[in-house]
Amino acid sequence: MIGVAGIVVVIVMVFGGYMAAGGKLDIILYALPYEMAMIGGAAVGAYLIANDRHVLAHTLRDLARIFRGARWTPEDYRDLLCLLFELIRVARANPVELEEHIEAPEASAIFGRYPRIGKDAEAVALICDTLRAASLSYDDPHQVEEVLEKRLEANLHQRLHTSHALQTVADALPALGIVAAVLGVIKTMSSIDQPPEILGKMIGGALVGTFLGVFLSYAFVGPFAGRLRGIVEEEAQFYQLIREVLVANLHNHPANLCIEVGRQNTPSGVRPSFGDLEAALKAVRQEAA
Repeated sequence: MIGVAGIVVVIVMVFGGYMAAGGKLDIILYALPYEMAMIGGAAVGAYLIANDRHVLAHTLRDLARIFRGARWTPEDYRDLLCLLFELIRVARANPVELEEHIEAPEASAIFGRYPRIGKDAEAVALICDTLRAASLSYDDPHQVEEVLEKRLEANLHQRLHTSHALQTVADALPALGIVAAVLGVIKTMSSIDQPPEILGKMIGGALVGTFLGVFLSYAFVGPFAGRLRGIVEEEAQFYQLIREVLVANLHNHPANLCIEVGRQNTPSGVRPSFGDLEAALKAVRQEAA
């Protein structure tokens, strides 16, 4: 809703201010469909040229995320810490039993208690792969941490593709607006024998192209790209949390301390309080007893 409100504010303030200053919308409204077709069509075409199928397939989904916001809620971070706590306890008490959970997480009772996390393939794979590596004596914490860091960096880079592509379009839109304006000037020059009032409207229509390119770039596409980047980076903290807890586990810290390390590294806006997390972990212990 905040994103929609922002769009409304931009439109009302720009065009409202223009009209309040005595500007007339008739020239803009007349030229807008043609200029939008040229500028918007060129931008979409350039986007298709510059990006592969993977980026194109995720574009619409990623644009919807701009208005929905980040996927993970404070409750999801709390549940993730509880999930990791359960798995660490099982790994230390009965490594054979752990295999049942990490080899078939879709059938695991532990993963089944946290359905939102269980539906995220990357989170599940990250947890299972790391615990599996530890069970194979691949337990050098520094080496595991380096492997996880590279994996997370690669995932983040991939998830940022749409944001980078949108920013490229935002950077190109002012130039595309100039292209449309030049075409309008060419059209005007071909009608140089017309009266001044007609030429004035034609020149005004041509300048709509420059306005539209700059307006779309800095008021919409650029902010969309920045917002999407922020959402992706915020969601990446969820996977960073998995790394922090599992690396702490490889250092053989107590399970409660591993979870506290994760809680302390959770972004402040979604970090569960110590009391809330302790109550959730207490419930986990009682259920396991």
